[in-house]
Amino acid sequence: GVAPNIAYSMAVLGEKPRGMATVGEDFGDYRAWLDSKGVDTSLMKVVPGLFTASFFASTDQASAQIASFYPGAMGVASTQSLKDLDRKPDLVIVSPNAPDAMMKFPAECRELGINYLYDPSQQVLRLEGHELARDMECAYFLFCNDYEFGLISKKTGWDLKHILEHVKVLVITRGKDGADLYTDDKEFHIPTVPEDKIVDPTGVGDAFRGGFLAGYAHGFDWT
Repeated sequence: GVAPNIAYSMAVLGEKPRGMATVGEDFGDYRAWLDSKGVDTSLMKVVPGLFTASFFASTDQASAQIASFYPGAMGVASTQSLKDLDRKPDLVIVSPNAPDAMMKFPAECRELGINYLYDPSQQVLRLEGHELARDMECAYFLFCNDYEFGLISKKTGWDLKHILEHVKVLVITRGKDGADLYTDDKEFHIPTVPEDKIVDPTGVGDAFRGGFLAGYAHGFDWT
């Protein structure tokens, strides 16, 4: 699977969701598709001479992946700032991005008093324990898969109980075993939806987060 990596996105709940990222000269078709789905792309900054960041995944039948990545325009993501926005968002999604941007945006959320969803995903491998701990400290949501959760725990020295002392809502996806959500001393298990046909698992985690946030924005309960 090949996917454009719009490395940093922002959701304004209750309104049209807005995406914010540095993108490449090839972004035109992606912009048209996002616009057609109701996403505000006005904050997407096109960087001349570069292409949009791209993720390439080679996946076997057990859903094990080998990933390669072209950062492209993502490399200058930290030139953008939440402080330049015309209005304060209800929730910011901090997804895998250039390391300096992944440090900047959570810091700005904390400074501005904005709730954020921390989704370090593939960048868990390159982030140090103190960096992960710093940006989980005030996160409203933490999303990760079970492999990433293991790495986060190892790097920070924080077990599940410790993480929940710093994060309001923790969601761990577990592949074929569904997902688990932890909040307010409660645990919820979310089973998988039976598939009609398996085509390509690339992007399933992103789709899960998108669906989760759509439900959250509509005020649904956790299950």
